[in-house]
Amino acid sequence: MNSKKQATWGGRFQDLPAKKMQQFSESISFDHRLAIYDIQCSKAHSSMLLKIGLINKTEKDAIHHGLDEIEKEIKNGDFQWNIALEDVHMNIEQRLTERVPAAEKLHTARSRNDQVATDMRLFFKDAANVLTVKINGVIDSLLTLAEKYQDTYLPGYTHLQRAQPVSWAHYLLAYVESFDRDRQRLASFWNSANICPLGSGALAGSTLPIDRNETARILHFVDQDGNPRVTTNSMDAVADRDLFCDFLHLSALCANHFSRLSEDFILWSTVEFGFVKLPDAFTTGSSLMPQKKNPDAFELLRGKSSRISGHLMTLLQLTKALPLTYNRDLQDDKPPVFDSYDQLSNGLSILADLLLGCKPVKEKCAFAVSDPLLLATDLADYFVSIGIPFRKAHHLVGDLVSFSEKENIPLDKLSNEVVFQVVPEATDEWRSVFNLKRAMKKRENIGMPGPDIVKVQIKRWRDSLPSKSSNI
Repeated sequence: MNSKKQATWGGRFQDLPAKKMQQFSESISFDHRLAIYDIQCSKAHSSMLLKIGLINKTEKDAIHHGLDEIEKEIKNGDFQWNIALEDVHMNIEQRLTERVPAAEKLHTARSRNDQVATDMRLFFKDAANVLTVKINGVIDSLLTLAEKYQDTYLPGYTHLQRAQPVSWAHYLLAYVESFDRDRQRLASFWNSANICPLGSGALAGSTLPIDRNETARILHFVDQDGNPRVTTNSMDAVADRDLFCDFLHLSALCANHFSRLSEDFILWSTVEFGFVKLPDAFTTGSSLMPQKKNPDAFELLRGKSSRISGHLMTLLQLTKALPLTYNRDLQDDKPPVFDSYDQLSNGLSILADLLLGCKPVKEKCAFAVSDPLLLATDLADYFVSIGIPFRKAHHLVGDLVSFSEKENIPLDKLSNEVVFQVVPEATDEWRSVFNLKRAMKKRENIGMPGPDIVKVQIKRWRDSLPSKSSNI
């Protein structure tokens, strides 16, 4: 026999892979981060092999001890990865086999296909927990600002044009809503990931009497009652990448949320708006212009969103035309996932700290929100309250706005004579509409920016934050 064989699958081949092929096809450069999960799977698999009588206890204990030693080496940075062994699974198995002869039995009734599917589901469950904690941190920061600036108001915008007044608190709570949806998506995603594919083999399982429920229980793929959850079709279990796409989709949505928030703060920190001051610790200067204070952290968050969204498109294109079941194309499913996770996790951490250093400039906000045109809709509502149909009231206020602009007179400073000529039904009460406190108190309904209802919402969101490190 030819002694120069590829260690894991080379029995059928006469020659080793070309060096260029080894370099081109390796995945160890990125899937090494699955090592801890792969070791967990190997321990569970060997425990199951012991239960069904395919290895004995001495062999199982030796395998577990060897895996423990390898795990220590990996955590200490002492493990040497070999691209000739292609991936994390075979690197660990071959190193284990060198030390523990019984490890030659470890790959009984399993394939790298179901190994990596299981490893990734373990990774996804941990990732969902970590990201939930990070999102809770962002929500906590948003709520801290909302609590502090409940009485500070600014214009709300549509089409980037001044529309109606809102409080800073109400504005910040809008993003709490967005990030809460991200939390909900992560909880649903965790549940989808909590199903064990181990035992599916390459695509058709095994003829050996394996116990898939046992490995699922050991790896904590269980429901709330402790019952094991396993995949029910071996072909789908190894070919499915919906979970990967789901993760990239929820990552892209979450990144879109911090990108939109970043855009607001970038605009509002400009001299032209001047609504907010950014913390020095998360801004930078110019190498040429000494006066500059650039919103780099927010700009980078906005940029990371594009990067994460691009990863979703990459994986959708990667999987759109693959026949069942496994194809080597799927090796490239992990870099987009890992990078999206890293960028999203780091971005959320930055955002939570960055927000706490932001301070509304109350004088600038107060000046902007004093624009009487922000309460033009309130004037139309007042006309409705005295019996004028809304569509007619809308046009009447439009006529008054047009007149005020033409004569360069603020809307709230128009004379009664002018207003009564346009709206004969009006009384002196029309002018009382142009009072910000009145406008806010009139909005004490569910979902509106009235100060009392905002307090209720802040408390509700505070109560939603878990006291522990994760709520999944």
